[in-house]
Amino acid sequence: MRIRGLGVIEDAVLSFAPGFNAVTGETGAGKTMVVTGLGLLFGDRAESGRVRPGAGRAVVEGRLELPESGRAVKRAEEYGASLDPADPGADGDPRRELLINRSVAAAGSSGSRAFLGGQPVPVSVLADLAEDLVEMHGQASQQLLRQPSRQRDALDRYAGEPVLAALAEYRTAYNAYKSVCAELEELSTKAAERFREADSLRYALAEIEKADPQPGEREELAAEIERLGSAEELRMAAARAHEALSAQETSESALDAATLVNHARRSLDTAKDKDPALAALAGRLDDVYWQLTELATDVAGYLAGIEADPARLEYAHERVADIDALCRHVGRYLTDSADPGGPSVAEVLAWGEQAALRLAELEGDDGRIAELTESRDALHEQLGGLADRVSELRGRAAGSFAEAVGTELAALAMPHARIEVRLKRREEFGSSGRDDVELLLAPHPGAPFLPIAKGASGGELSRVMLAIEVVFAGADPVPTLVFDEIDQGVGGSAAIEIGRRLARLARSSQVIVVTHLPQVAAFADRQLVVVKDSDGGVTSSGVTVVADADRYTEIARMLSGRAESDSAKDHARELVDAAIAERKLP
Repeated sequence: MRIRGLGVIEDAVLSFAPGFNAVTGETGAGKTMVVTGLGLLFGDRAESGRVRPGAGRAVVEGRLELPESGRAVKRAEEYGASLDPADPGADGDPRRELLINRSVAAAGSSGSRAFLGGQPVPVSVLADLAEDLVEMHGQASQQLLRQPSRQRDALDRYAGEPVLAALAEYRTAYNAYKSVCAELEELSTKAAERFREADSLRYALAEIEKADPQPGEREELAAEIERLGSAEELRMAAARAHEALSAQETSESALDAATLVNHARRSLDTAKDKDPALAALAGRLDDVYWQLTELATDVAGYLAGIEADPARLEYAHERVADIDALCRHVGRYLTDSADPGGPSVAEVLAWGEQAALRLAELEGDDGRIAELTESRDALHEQLGGLADRVSELRGRAAGSFAEAVGTELAALAMPHARIEVRLKRREEFGSSGRDDVELLLAPHPGAPFLPIAKGASGGELSRVMLAIEVVFAGADPVPTLVFDEIDQGVGGSAAIEIGRRLARLARSSQVIVVTHLPQVAAFADRQLVVVKDSDGGVTSSGVTVVADADRYTEIARMLSGRAESDSAKDHARELVDAAIAERKLP
């Protein structure tokens, strides 16, 4: 991790090892900024006041090595992050490297920025990813102890497979129950609306059935109205045409077309045998004559069929009016009619088919509501039994969990502390059952049990958290645990016990501890020292890894304040060697 422009730190690089990492240094050197930097890296709230004076922006960059098969890799890729291959872990499993960048602007500048694997992301994404990667325990970050839901999760995590399996079965039924309830509520709350829709559809379909319009009918009626409305005009036109074609007069002086053509064909009949060309013309005249005669007959037939029919005309007008009224009514349901003046009969009939299907669906709601109600009641009864089973298993685990945490607290300079896990049953079902779980602490004899965040000081909260994590160790380890001020107000043998338990945690997780106690630092696999320079700041070389003689010197400084004291160095060597020997024990 690299930190630039944060608090007293100008530029520092920290390389954490697997196992137990202790961060030490003189008061004010910037140890707390290490924890602050880790918090920013994992989505903590940014404060512009933390930016180093003179720096426009504080920047924290982190490089994480993650198991390729872990959930964190999959979630990072879902956010668009790019991950590089990394060296295999100690177990030989493939690993991936993920880069995280977080910057915080000084007051008056543009705000916080976050990058995940080179991809800009909201800061909330870092906090979301942190759930799979790190637990932060410090004076201001006792999240597990402050959130009732996390306290319930802690108990479930301790109880292990029996509770988790029962909870998984419960959640399957709970999700089905919520789905049925949601559908039932939608049908019930919208019943009046759906009734109005069904009633409106029934009315419209009844109007369509009553009018019974046929495809193309309106066009045919319009043509008929035009014809009936012009009957006299049509009759006169047909009469004149018939008279011009065939006046039905026998006089050769008649001037109708058929008579004139007949005179012409008779004139050619006398000479057509004498010239083939004239015969051809005579033949054509014959054709014209008979066509005229046939046409005159058709016009006569048309003339005979024309009659003024006021009753039929009135019916046609009424029928068109009914069809138009139907189209206008149905047009209220149609928003995509091709005709801006309203839908056609074809569109009305097509809508009617869809409306009939929708009405059938709406009329089936009563049966669906009854079916869903029965299903809801059955699931509710099933949930009750499953929730009772989860509560029973939690109750069994609560006593042993409290006892195990109390045992650990006794070794962490809280010998009289008592822990109680209280389960409160709710009437309603939740996604995790019907239990509210609350951790209560009585820190000393005679003290009442209070919610753990209220009944303990900051240092005690950190030790309670350490005790809980030790109880969890090996069962469901978090990849990285960060502790700040966990050793506040303790020393001597209690400090050694804290170091011993942190080392035990480090067997299954990476542990990073900011400490001022040499007894704790002695148990670390790697010790990093934050060193002030002459002007009180921290340079890029201000964080160093100490080992061998240098580590004895730093432990000696922590013991006596005199890094060069031979007796302090001897004591430091004794502490470190004893811790190393103890870490090798099974």
